[in-house]
Amino acid sequence: MRPIRPGDRGPAVREIRAVLTGLDLLAAGPSAGDEFDADTERAVRAFQQSRGLSVDGRVGAETWRALDAARWRLGARTLYHAVPEPLTGEDVRSLQERLLEMGYDVGRADAVYGVRTSRAVAQFQREMGLKPDGSCGPQTMGTLRRLGRKVVGGRPQWLRESDAIRQAGPTLVGRTVVIDPGHGGTDPGVVVPDGPLRWTEADLVHDLASRLEGRLAAAGVRVQLTRGPTPQSCLPDAERAQLANSLGADVFISLHTDGHANPEAEGVATYHYGTGNGVTSATGERLAGLVQREIVARTGLRDCRTHAKTWELLRLTRMPAVRVEVGYLTSPTDRGRLVDPRFRDRLVEAIVAAVQRMYFPIERDVPTGSIDVSALRAAVAAGRRVGAN
Repeated sequence: MRPIRPGDRGPAVREIRAVLTGLDLLAAGPSAGDEFDADTERAVRAFQQSRGLSVDGRVGAETWRALDAARWRLGARTLYHAVPEPLTGEDVRSLQERLLEMGYDVGRADAVYGVRTSRAVAQFQREMGLKPDGSCGPQTMGTLRRLGRKVVGGRPQWLRESDAIRQAGPTLVGRTVVIDPGHGGTDPGVVVPDGPLRWTEADLVHDLASRLEGRLAAAGVRVQLTRGPTPQSCLPDAERAQLANSLGADVFISLHTDGHANPEAEGVATYHYGTGNGVTSATGERLAGLVQREIVARTGLRDCRTHAKTWELLRLTRMPAVRVEVGYLTSPTDRGRLVDPRFRDRLVEAIVAAVQRMYFPIERDVPTGSIDVSALRAAVAAGRRVGAN
């Protein structure tokens, strides 16, 4: 869909304003009617900020879906596992977050009432003496309200995810990594003319993804890219996440460059799934930190840190997932680095080192920048399993 932006009018704007008013982000009243005015833009930005979305003040497809989901409050309807189209909404996410706080395993709080959420609800019902049908109706909601928020110490979801990584062992051999070169097809991403040349985000990140594919494959990893160099169309983020899930990927890495009207904006930032109230993918957060530190140490890019977001690309994937903005294509400094193949090789080595470190037990982690990626390839070539000692 075309983003709805300031200055637009129509029924869609009226609907957006109604949802924002219901969330107490916009004052009630007919003053603006169906106009996307300055107050509406401020309310949209506040909504995007609160939901961990990109804050641009426009209502694109992802913000529209988030607004639609925000209509529902926990307890307003009966929740159940519907097939083939599962129920989604803020009420589902609220339920998932409450169950996570109580120690039940719903996986990621992705606002989708899937099989895992249904099983967690059934387990809760069984322990509370209710009929374990996996649906959340008035009786189950009443029991939840009476219990209140029973926070379990030790971040149970973090413990589950960390234990899964520990049991997997330190080697990269045999793991599946999905690499997602952002944009593509009809969406080139950031485009910057540079004299007779024209640099595009889609082309640069695909080259980076291809280099990363080669390095990981040499270390014994099974690698899948979400697109080729010249796709006919741009695959939506939700479908990229679905592809990674269908492949049973162990790790998902999305590659992008950034852009800004100010050419002095520069640096690298890494994103993982997380919400404003502290619910996060623990392993995704750790991977984001490792990727960020390795890139900064090995390339000298400005450190723009790691950030939690609820983008569909990160929310709907079921494995540790990160999105890496590897520099600003609009920055002459960053662009000069990114167009250098040797610099892109250093970026790739940093990401490979970060993925390897994620599988090391925390007590056996190594200093940032110390892993020799060529040694990983040599170990595989010699038939040794990395980290077997």
